[in-house]
Amino acid sequence: MKAQELMEIIGADFYTGVPDSQLKALCSCLMNTWGIDPHHHIIAANEGNCAALAAGYHLATGKVPVVYMQNSGEGNIINPAASLLSDKVYAIPMLFIIGWRGEPGVHDEPQHIWQGQVTLRLLEDMDITYFVIGKETTPDEVREAMEGFRAAFAAGKDAAFVVRKGALTYDTPVVYKNGNTMVREEIIRHIAAASGEDPVVSTTGKASRELFEIRTAAGQSHKYDFLTVGSMGHSSSIALGAALAKPGQRFWCIDGDGAVLMHMGAMAVLGAYRPANLIHVVINNEAHETVGGMPTVAGTTDLVGVAKACGYPYAVRVENFEELDRELEAAKARGALTLIEAACSIGARDDLGRPTTTALENKENFMDYLAGL
Repeated sequence: MKAQELMEIIGADFYTGVPDSQLKALCSCLMNTWGIDPHHHIIAANEGNCAALAAGYHLATGKVPVVYMQNSGEGNIINPAASLLSDKVYAIPMLFIIGWRGEPGVHDEPQHIWQGQVTLRLLEDMDITYFVIGKETTPDEVREAMEGFRAAFAAGKDAAFVVRKGALTYDTPVVYKNGNTMVREEIIRHIAAASGEDPVVSTTGKASRELFEIRTAAGQSHKYDFLTVGSMGHSSSIALGAALAKPGQRFWCIDGDGAVLMHMGAMAVLGAYRPANLIHVVINNEAHETVGGMPTVAGTTDLVGVAKACGYPYAVRVENFEELDRELEAAKARGALTLIEAACSIGARDDLGRPTTTALENKENFMDYLAGL
């Protein structure tokens, strides 16, 4: 069904969420309808943040808000759903729209498989009634489901539309761009050259896919890299854990702005422990580019200032490759926790591939390499 039909049936005037490629049609419709508007549409840092923001909207207006997400975000809403929204606590109604990645029987990437299997079970455990929208679902069926949801909302309960792959369509594309000139794949190529044989932890999405292809094209081993294909926002914490366990070995973390925003508290922990052997590079394209390009708030966030406030001894922003190369080399010589924010354009190669090794093989190769350091 068309995304605008779904919005008309829902009838809400406030949406907040974290973008998902499976919900790209809805996200594009929202951007063309409202853009980023504090009264109608907000892209928040993580899904729990969205649920709390939507709860505040309900408290102020009495209306039922909508929170959209990929099913990986269910983990982030469990706490607010159970201890804030529940009809056994504050009885705050809201509608979730969830992209069903890893649906059983539908091919997907390894990080989505288990999440896909437990998607509906988690909703049931949280006492959230749901309706699955597929390609063949009619608007009338969605209207009927929505009427049932309204009874749940009146009782202070939550409900969810779970959206299968290809179920929503939208005809008007949205073009996302910024004024930055550096391309992410080239930024990663420069980092890979500077890091040499140091271990690298890279964030979820296209960054890890590009790092894998860069190693392949250069004839380098993939043993140096831990590709965090899922668990968005946690790469810097993984890198911190490894760096603290091996203080004599330098580590690199290739991060993204959306990931950093999703769990920004990790930077406070990094700054508190200040591992001298960790270089944290945040590639900031001000967008959730891997899932479609919708904007993050990183375009108006001073990440360097945040890092310094969190206790990083050194933090800097670079906007061209000359600055990037200079700061990468300086970070190696400095021997102190360093953040380098690299201003990045939006976009990637159309023929960008995916890792040809399994997640388990990646882990085992990386651990074997660390064991020999």
